Amino acid sequence: MFDTPPQLVNEEFFAEKVPPEQLDELLALGWRHFDFHFFRYNLAIYKNEIRLVIPLRIRLSAFSLSKSLRSVIRKNEDLRVVIQPATVSDEKAELFDRHKERFYENAPSSLYDYLSLFDPAAVPCEVREICVYSGKKLLAASFFDVGSRSLSGIYAMFEPTESGRSLGILTMLKEIEFAIENGKEFYYQGYSYQGESFYDYKKRFRGSEAFDWNGRWLPLEAEELEISGIRQK
Repeated sequence: MFDTPPQLVNEEFFAEKVPPEQLDELLALGWRHFDFHFFRYNLAIYKNEIRLVIPLRIRLSAFSLSKSLRSVIRKNEDLRVVIQPATVSDEKAELFDRHKERFYENAPSSLYDYLSLFDPAAVPCEVREICVYSGKKLLAASFFDVGSRSLSGIYAMFEPTESGRSLGILTMLKEIEFAIENGKEFYYQGYSYQGESFYDYKKRFRGSEAFDWNGRWLPLEAEELEISGIRQK
């Protein structure tokens, strides 16, 4: 996928406030954050293997809906979607606890692993949430950063009993829709791994690019998009 193997990267810093323009710059260099902890690394252990970490983003001018993504939208037309500044509530915390049971290893302990305890909507940058309801019941929620030219997904969770609805994909699509409506250039969907992994769902989107750890964003190659039967149609 890359011309030359990248040098080892494993960096971090802490910041309580990051302006939108600086957030754009950090995202473009492969940085991510949970709360005010910013980090980037290019190697990780997955299923006892050392894997190359691949930051992903979507160039929104090249994005369009595939047949499978249109199907996700159709099957959830009965649900109500709310976009607002990020908050942590008992309802979301309970959903988080149910959702984290899906993880067999490295399960997160709290929403505050990802969001600020003191001001989740503004620390270290503007953070919004998408909440998906069936009637009054919360079925899914996701949180995302808002930069000057970009959006970046932080964390998404959904009701495990509703897994057939593909609610994690739905909240990503709603974040992408919000980005396009607000004139953003890029949507960052987070890290994935080279080769097959749990994170392959992040590779389902047209217009996806991969960071090569040498300062370049390259189109995600066809073979990466076809992992586990995921095809870009």
